[in-house]
Amino acid sequence: MKIGYRTLKTAVGAALAIAIAQLIGLHNFASAGIIVILCVQVTKKRSLETARARFAACVVAVGFAALFFTAFGYHPWTIGLLLLLFIPVTVRLKINEGIATSSVIILHLYAAQDITWGLVANEILLVAVGIGVALLMNMYMPSAEKELKEYQRIVEDLFRIILKEIVRYLRTNELDWDGKELPLAAETLDKAKKLAMRHADNQLWRNEDEYVRYFRMRERQLEIIEHMLPLVTSLVYTVEQRMMVADFIDELSDAIHPGNTADRFLRRLAEMREQFKAMPLPKTREQFEERAALFHLVRELERYLIIKSEFHPGNERKPQRLKA
Repeated sequence: MKIGYRTLKTAVGAALAIAIAQLIGLHNFASAGIIVILCVQVTKKRSLETARARFAACVVAVGFAALFFTAFGYHPWTIGLLLLLFIPVTVRLKINEGIATSSVIILHLYAAQDITWGLVANEILLVAVGIGVALLMNMYMPSAEKELKEYQRIVEDLFRIILKEIVRYLRTNELDWDGKELPLAAETLDKAKKLAMRHADNQLWRNEDEYVRYFRMRERQLEIIEHMLPLVTSLVYTVEQRMMVADFIDELSDAIHPGNTADRFLRRLAEMREQFKAMPLPKTREQFEERAALFHLVRELERYLIIKSEFHPGNERKPQRLKA
């Protein structure tokens, strides 16, 4: 049995909230623990959003309870009528996450059979203690930085293997690769992106979504690689341009890292295109088809590099697309 951070924080927070509520003499003090259980969330931002919604819903609930119980009396059907109107209002105000908490407050007021300022203050304080303790518990979140960097390393290693296999086929025509790195890269990116989004939501005072952007960028690049593979396997004949493309991809695979190397390789790609144009025209249909497939492959490589170049906000200029 494994006890996680959230479970530990919930248990400690519930006990602390009940103790505080009991210490200051609040009625129904155990409800402070329930509020903590409802408010502890997986991220700091999520916890703040939930706390705001629950507190606002409780304030609205007190108003509804005062109005309905005064107008219609303390009857079970009054609660039904109250909830029938109260729930749509919370949904309209986008505070429907507070329905469960505010329902507890409504039932407290119903059980008291009398709404006084003292009772209202008691319920508001219960909510404040519960939400306050939950927020305090959620101020500590374990850092995901180390895990995210490890995901980066794994993804880059998988990309490197895939590109090396493309290079091997271009040079030797050997096609014995099982392609297992492709689904593994997609699965790793999916996990990494979810963790990165949770990490970003734990940064309250700074917008730290670089990891989210990074893994989305790699996700788009993986789609390009998947488009490249049928082009590569359609190549049959060994021509000079094919070896040039293989050398380029080989060098590109050795330069996979979070830094910005895309602009340099885009310039290299443009130079290689100019070299292609200066070479003799194909003499046979097979050579023409091979050359056309290689040009298409170069286009996909260009798209792959542009995606990486756009990831770095420091780029003053947008990369020039290669001319046809």
